[in-house]
Order: sequence, then C-alpha cells, then structure tokens
Amino acid sequence: MHGASFSSLVIVLLAAFITPLLLHRFKIKVMPVVVAEIIMGIIIGQSGFHLVQEDMWLETLSMLGFIFLMFLSGLEIDFTAFIGGRKKEMLPSGKEAPNTFAVSFLVFVGIFILSLLLSYLFVFLGFIENAFLMTLIISTISLGVVVPTLKDAGIMKSNIGQIILLVAVIADLVTMILLAVFASIYGGENTNTWLLLVLFGAGIALYFLGKTFKSRSFIETLSKGTIQIGTRAIFTLIVVLVALSETIGAENILGAFLAGVLVSLLSPNKEMVHKMDSFGYGFLIPIFFVMVGVELDIWSLFKDSKILMLIPLLFIALLISKIVPIYLLKRWYDTKTTLASGFLLTSTLSLVIAAATIGERVNVIDAQMSGALILTAVLTCIFTPIGFKKLFPVQLSEKKKLKVAFIGANQMTLPVTRELNPKLYETTVYHTHIDKNEQQIAESLFQIEYLEDYSIETLQSKGVFNADILIAATGDEDANAEISLFAKELEVDRVIASISSPLLDEQLRAKGIDVFSVLLSTKTLLRALIEAPGIMKILTHNDSALYQIKLNNRSYDGMVLRSFPFTGDVIFVRIFRENESIVPHGDTELKRGDLLILTGSAEYVDELRQELEFHKS
Repeated sequence: MHGASFSSLVIVLLAAFITPLLLHRFKIKVMPVVVAEIIMGIIIGQSGFHLVQEDMWLETLSMLGFIFLMFLSGLEIDFTAFIGGRKKEMLPSGKEAPNTFAVSFLVFVGIFILSLLLSYLFVFLGFIENAFLMTLIISTISLGVVVPTLKDAGIMKSNIGQIILLVAVIADLVTMILLAVFASIYGGENTNTWLLLVLFGAGIALYFLGKTFKSRSFIETLSKGTIQIGTRAIFTLIVVLVALSETIGAENILGAFLAGVLVSLLSPNKEMVHKMDSFGYGFLIPIFFVMVGVELDIWSLFKDSKILMLIPLLFIALLISKIVPIYLLKRWYDTKTTLASGFLLTSTLSLVIAAATIGERVNVIDAQMSGALILTAVLTCIFTPIGFKKLFPVQLSEKKKLKVAFIGANQMTLPVTRELNPKLYETTVYHTHIDKNEQQIAESLFQIEYLEDYSIETLQSKGVFNADILIAATGDEDANAEISLFAKELEVDRVIASISSPLLDEQLRAKGIDVFSVLLSTKTLLRALIEAPGIMKILTHNDSALYQIKLNNRSYDGMVLRSFPFTGDVIFVRIFRENESIVPHGDTELKRGDLLILTGSAEYVDELRQELEFHKS
C-alpha cells in the first residue's frame, strides 16, 4: 500500500513537472499553466488512464496546495490600487480617464446584481437549488488569470488595466468573505457566522503586531542566512489563522486568504514575495491543480443531460454577467476595448473550485454538479484570455509613454527632464514649495508639481508612485532611501536613488534599486576622460550614443540576430537577459524581455524602439 501511494505521488509530481515543458515546447502561450495542469490531471486520473490512486499523502499535499493558493490569492491583492489622487490620464479618445476605484466599484456592483438574477434563473430552471452558491460562482473572477494577462499585454499600469485589475480584486475580496459566510450558514449546527468576527479580530491584532516588529533592526538581521525569520513568520501566520478558522467552524481557506491579505498590507519586499511564489507555484499548488483534474470524472457528466446542458448555459451566464456591466466603460473607451475587458473578467478558477468543494462538502450540491462547475471554470480560463487578446486594440499599448517621476528639483534632475525624448517619456518633477520668484522661473521652463513635504503619505496622495521610472533625488539621502524602498515594494518598474553613504548604497542595491551620487559620477567621468576618452565620445555624441531598448514585441521572440529585419545604422553592443550578459553575434537568439544595448542614430533608434519596446499582441 505504501509503495502504491508513493508511486501515485511520483506520477502526480512528474505530471506537474512535465506540463510547463510541454507548453513551452509546443508554444501554447494562450493557456494558463494551471489549466494545463488540470487537463494533465484529467488524463492521468479518473477520466483518463486512472494511473493515480488517492491516499493520505496526496490528499494532505493537495490540501496544503489549496491553502497556499488561497494565501497567494490574498497576497496578490495590491491595496495601493484603492488609493485615490492618481494623476489623470488622457485617453486615445481625447477624454480624461475616469476614476479607477469609482468605476471599478460600480462595475462590480453591476456584476453582483446580475449574477444574483442569473442565479435565481438557474434555480427556477431546476439546475441548482441554492441561489447563494450560484451567485458566488457567477460573480467570482480569477486574479491568477487576470494579472499575468494584463502584464503580458503591457497595460497593467494604464487606466483600463487598473480598472480591470481593481474589479477582479474587489470580486476576490467580496467572494471570499461571502464564501466564508456561506460555509458558516450551511456548514452544520457547530458553526456560527458571528464567530467570523473573532477571526477578523485576530487578523487585525496580528497586523498591528507585525507592523510593530517589522521595522526592528534585529528582524532584518535574523532574516538572513539559515534563520530566515520572515519566512518562518509567514508560515506561522498561515498555520495560526488556518487553525483558528477551523476552530470557529469556518473554512480553512478563509484563514489562509486572510493571512495573504495581512502580509500584503504589511508590504513585504519583492524578494519575500518571490520566495512565497517559488515555493507555492513550484511545489504545492501544481499538486493541487493536477489532483483537481485527477478527481474530475468527466464521463459521469455525460450521463446526465441536465448537467451536460448546464455547462454551456453557465458559460454564457458568466459572459453576460461581466460583459453587460463592463459596458459602463463605453463612455470612455471603444467597443473592442470594452468587450475585451468583459472577456478577461469572465475568467474564473480558484474560487469556483473552492465554492464547488465547499458546496459538495456541506451537501448543497453533488459530485456531478461540482465537476460541471469546475469544468466550466477551466473552459473560461482557456477561451476568455484568447478572446481578450483578439479583441483588445494594439494601439492602446503601442502609444504609451513611459512615466518618469523626479522627486526633487535641482541642478541634477531639471536638465535631464529637458534632455529626455518627449515622444517616449512623460516627465514630472515633484518638489516642495519654493520662493515665488523662483517658482515663476521654474514653471516657465519645467513641469513641476509642488508638495507640502516628501512624506510617503503626501507622495501617495499625489500619485507619484504611479510611474514607470521613479528618481528619488531630494537633498536628504535618508528620505531618498525611504522613498525608493517604498517604491520598490509597490513594484515600480525602475527606481533610482541619489545616495552618497556606502552603507545605504549597498542596502539599496541589494533591493534592486539603481543608485547614483554626484561625487561618484564626477570621479567616474574624470577617470573615463583620462583613461578612455573614446568611451566618453560614445556616451555624449548623439550619433554614437548608447541606447537601451526592452524587447516586448512577441513577433521577435526566438528570432536569431542574423534574421533581424531592420538593417539600418544600428549596432547591437550587448544583450542583458535576467542575470546573464550576452555578447551578440549572428546566431544569438532574441528573447522577449531582453534588454538590448545598441548604438546608432537617434532617429533610427526611436523607430526601432517603437517597433520593439511597445508591445504588439
């Protein structure tokens, strides 16, 4: 028996390992890997070759995978999206972009009301008896599909990207809370809904405890080497809240989700989030999704004509529930953009699996109905991202300028704003109030927004962190360090800080922040003029300057350099790929995400940048 159970575990792990390799080999980019894992589970499970025998090992690891998935779902929620005061964006239609939170909230309210009405229709037609459960299933949206699709399209930080993301975030939060209420109501005599307040109270207490100890110096010391106190704290938090959830009669996934929300609110550094993602999506979560497929008995669905009819009707209901409310965006966006947004918001997976599992456990639905709901969710994840990519207009992402925020107006930052190409960069300088005469002179030459101070709260209220590149160059290097670290936690694409202290320099570089100082720059330039004057000519002469272009256009992904169709006066000097530095030659294969360092005339480089850097679907 032990040998059989271990062999089943090996088969499941092999299936999880092989799945992304097969997707890469056959270049199936439209299918999320989690969906492919479920399909792989179907092949090796009950509906396929029946190679896996369920046992305690797989059941435990699968349950832990589900718990960790819910934790990462909570961790994915970016609460800075709820902060108002962001700079208004002008849309291609010429209209001013709407308030993201207000529009997103109205869209979700529309989705929820329509989901409720559709649920009662399913009850009336006799497909299901519980309208509450069906409302949750129809209204939920998969953050795990929405986030990577928005990143892939290059519109995550645009107004439309933020609206789509925020609708998904609100749906995730509301659905999870209502799912806990559903489990409490239908879970039996030992569960009381009011006990959920105990769980949320414990969560609030743990949040303040974490906030108190997070910035202590000894915590940073214990976070390195073999101790890794931060990782230990997160796993302890998950276990404590999951155990508390089960103690009060709630579902364990609510505790895991709450743990993720708390960690997100405490703004963990990017390295910590990467560790959690690596552990979850590298080990436990694939086991869970493969096991979802293993346990899914598709053939039994074909025996019941009512269940078979439910799948296409539910798919249509999911589309209607998202596309009708999202039509509110027609006031600002064209029909294709609006429809594409509705398609992407139709994708749903994790919470449908959670709702189906809980519904089956509390005897509200049977195994066949649970399988039909999960299968429909899988179908949405396959087809709706494809619909989004086909419908979404390319030009919205092509014409986007990079937003550059300079914090501090001085002799370093102000001249640079005049030098940057206005076709490619939208620059704003943020500075504290100055003398009226100086203000009039500065405003006539530069675009400056004035602040009361450089505090994080003031910068957030002005939407400073809603930038692609942020330069912290105030006169106070401690303030620069604080601002740049906060910006990095908010995942601003590039953060640059003016720092002179070697200790701060090392600390910021370790967090992935680019550091510069006037003293170091002056010494470096003088040394270069003495030792290698030719390099200085390359850096300063317009026709031979070095430029950096990020390869975003998937049309060139996998193309060898000798087949590159643009043969103008440009020379590839270097290619940076993650931590790898590549000397380019004819057989070098370009990869999406590469940083290309090249030299050539400014006009030609601008044309090339438009082609390569601004993503095309």
